[in-house]
Amino acid sequence: MVFDFRSCLKCVSITVFAVAATSSAAQTVSTTSPDKRNRVDVVVSDKGALTFSVSRHQRALIEASPLGLILQNSSPFGTTLGERGAKLSASKTVTGEDRYTLPVGKSKDVRASYEESHISIETGQSELARLDLIVRAYNDGIAFRYVVPKQPGRSALNIQDEATSFRFSDDFDCHGLNQGRFENSFEGEHDAIKASQFRPFHLFQAPVVCRTGSAAFAIAESDPQDYPGAYYTGLNDGTPGLRVVLTPRKDNDPGARFRTRAAQLDVSTDFKTPWRVVMMGDTNGQLIESQLINTLASASMIADTSWIKPGLSAWDWWNGNAFPLPSPHNANGQTSGMNTATYKAYADFASEMGFEYLLIDEGWSVGSSVEPTANADVTRPKPEIDIAEIVRYAKAKGVGVWVWLQWQQLDAQLEEALATYERWGVKGVKVDFLNRNDQEIMAFYRRLLSKAADHKLMVNLHGAFPPAGLTRTWPNYMTQEGVLGAENNKWSQRITAKHNVTLAFTRGLLGPMDYTPGGFRHTTPADFPAKQSFVNPYVMTTRAAALAMYVVYESPFQMVSDSPPAYKKPDGSPEDGVDFLKRVPASWDETRFILGDIDECVVIARRSGDSWYVGAMTDGAKTISVPLNFLGRGAYKAVVWEDGDHPSSVKKSEIDVDAQQSLTLRLANSGGGVIQITPLKPVKKRR
Repeated sequence: MVFDFRSCLKCVSITVFAVAATSSAAQTVSTTSPDKRNRVDVVVSDKGALTFSVSRHQRALIEASPLGLILQNSSPFGTTLGERGAKLSASKTVTGEDRYTLPVGKSKDVRASYEESHISIETGQSELARLDLIVRAYNDGIAFRYVVPKQPGRSALNIQDEATSFRFSDDFDCHGLNQGRFENSFEGEHDAIKASQFRPFHLFQAPVVCRTGSAAFAIAESDPQDYPGAYYTGLNDGTPGLRVVLTPRKDNDPGARFRTRAAQLDVSTDFKTPWRVVMMGDTNGQLIESQLINTLASASMIADTSWIKPGLSAWDWWNGNAFPLPSPHNANGQTSGMNTATYKAYADFASEMGFEYLLIDEGWSVGSSVEPTANADVTRPKPEIDIAEIVRYAKAKGVGVWVWLQWQQLDAQLEEALATYERWGVKGVKVDFLNRNDQEIMAFYRRLLSKAADHKLMVNLHGAFPPAGLTRTWPNYMTQEGVLGAENNKWSQRITAKHNVTLAFTRGLLGPMDYTPGGFRHTTPADFPAKQSFVNPYVMTTRAAALAMYVVYESPFQMVSDSPPAYKKPDGSPEDGVDFLKRVPASWDETRFILGDIDECVVIARRSGDSWYVGAMTDGAKTISVPLNFLGRGAYKAVVWEDGDHPSSVKKSEIDVDAQQSLTLRLANSGGGVIQITPLKPVKKRR
């Protein structure tokens, strides 16, 4: 392998050493973050076992834990590289800095310094004589990835699994989502669990978030490329910690049992696995600010991103498309549904609200369904709906149109379909029911995002695996599901205020999530069962909490999910909080965690231009003081929306503030609040 340092903006402190083949002493390579708080040690023991450990503030978080790949071969359980007989042959340590700009997301300009070690291992196994390791330490975490060097005369290498494990130094308090199976929609509650309760039959998805008493960390991955996604299962010896489990390929022989193949690596060139990531901070809240997942991902593959635009979107599916059509769209008795008149009404609504988009969900194309069907044609709208006409009408009102697709139906006509949508003037596609993270689906992700970019189409994926940095590599990948979101209010009682708060500290750490907020029919948790409905559903949180989701939840393509009449009072005036929806951006220049704790409450501030937006959500009723020390110099006007006398009401107030002040928010049970803060005088731009 040739080490390429060109991506470093600065490279210093280069250390090179070789270890003699006869050496019997353990060898250690240490990598330390620029602020000296985080450290990862890679050790090859005197018996040739490859391990790593992680510490923060000189306190161990992860004790000596196995590293390595498991080859699929004739051995009943495969051959584990790094288990024994390994030797450290060379190491190089450098420092570097990554600077990049994100067109959309939770912060615009990112600057990340790191120390990096390149480690070469002689495995002692003839099937793969050498395995390289790249280790990085940042101020907000550590990461490592394996590199399989190019194998002359060989094109493929089959990987059964990884030996990668995380052996915790204590029985930490953690939160995680155990799916228990490989194929799923990546949705669920991120429940509290002690580290000692992780079991070998569990399959936790990223992130697994833990607290130590003096620190917090989250285990995740970044930059998957052509490699299966990971789950995390308990250690076989019952001690606190986790082990990586790779999702098997779909083309495995059903009788393979222990020898399933997770990945077939292309070794005609160097092959890099995803980064195994440990996000780190002093508190859970610090993890919310981290951009580590994006920083580790491959740089953008799209040169011109000027066409990628964030925005809020009107949407049909959640509310059931059941509302009286206004004039003139109700001519000749036309009713709402999957028809041209309805989506012209949505375009009027989006334009009136100042939203950038409207989304046409399932059912617009011939043969549309949630499964692949032989008669499906995603280039042909049903007779009652004219997509090109809707796009023309919406465009005249300043509104862009997205369309929904089932992934296999789209894949069967991918190039033709995307070219058709571009010709119609469609702005983006929502692709649904992927429900996989195996190696083969990764190829579809890459194919879709690449071809969509060729046709200047943005993308929203549902049934998608947790974010792993692909939104940096493909900035047209605006948002995704993989979250137990608002749709579940239609058929379950799982979308509680506690769940909503916990998402900010768990799923929300990794990247955008299409939770689909905007439900404007509110009731209490006690009254929710009696009012639950599939069409025009209720939510069991307050109006102010609904507004807060637009700040707390990152999603550059953000739904406004209720039907147009839900945003008006019976007299036709705007409902409480509609004025905030007309103001709130969908993408941010800066993000700050203010206060809160997992399962209890969260307060986040995000900046767009010169204005700040604060979102607060809580499980139980409480009064909180929000410090404004994130503001710059000068005076500001704060507009506050907080919980009113009942779940659907909002109290609005205005006050002049500065950075030395705090604002009090009174949050109801299952409640929330938002603040918009703007300078009283124009802010001088930095030269």
